[in-house]
Amino acid sequence: MQSPALWRVGAIMLASMTLIVGGDVAAKVLSQNGVSPIFTAWTRFALAALVLLPFSGLTRSDAPALRDPRVWLRALLIMAGICLILTALRTEPVANTFGAFFVGPIVAFALSALLLKERITLLRSVLLGLSFVGVLLVVKPGFGATVGMGFALLAGVFHGCYVVATRWIAPLYRPRLLLISQLVLGGVILAPFGLAALPDALTWGALGLVVISAMGSAFGNLLLVTLSKTTPSNVIAPLIYTQLIPATMLGFVVFSDWPDWISFVGLAVIFATGIASLALSRR
Repeated sequence: MQSPALWRVGAIMLASMTLIVGGDVAAKVLSQNGVSPIFTAWTRFALAALVLLPFSGLTRSDAPALRDPRVWLRALLIMAGICLILTALRTEPVANTFGAFFVGPIVAFALSALLLKERITLLRSVLLGLSFVGVLLVVKPGFGATVGMGFALLAGVFHGCYVVATRWIAPLYRPRLLLISQLVLGGVILAPFGLAALPDALTWGALGLVVISAMGSAFGNLLLVTLSKTTPSNVIAPLIYTQLIPATMLGFVVFSDWPDWISFVGLAVIFATGIASLALSRR
């Protein structure tokens, strides 16, 4: 891949990650105003499914996919991950939450090697080990660790499992079908819990934040799926670490949250290992 193309991919990835983080920032504002993370998670799946369904290209021949237990498992994993990270954001700074969430690539790397028999290289193992050190600096286990950071770590574990499940069934189904299946199943399965957590009153401002939360996540992921059509996964995967840039910036702008120096070092280590992984994948 030539440099201009790589810069274009990087710009699209940064836009995608900014949209996703923006959706999570809107969710955090909602939670600070007393809206349940479960309600926000449900609306995220349901609204995104309604908006993206016309673009999914679904046909009658796609119906068997919704009966595939592997598709259901994948949807359940992403549902759990989103509910957990929205719960973590209720009490934790945005940048720290995403820093802890990046335990996910480590989980995905280990499970891919164990279950999918993907090749392990020493250099990539070292980079992931350094990334884990960065996660520990952010989470600070035993030294000021909080319940919210525990939720963020669990969200990363579930997301890592979701990534492996996606790799497992990706050869069988179209990317847009996989995206819409998780949105539809998430909207249906979370409906009873979301409706039970329905706020007594939703202002127009809160409704606007609900829409921003859902659409930011939906269009961010749609950009990611579209990019996946033309860009190898070993280029895309490291660029997901660019999520830390909008997470840090928006956390400061919206909530005046700035990581302490230990967390900042951890975030820098995580980001640097992601860029190093990109250089490795290009080589």
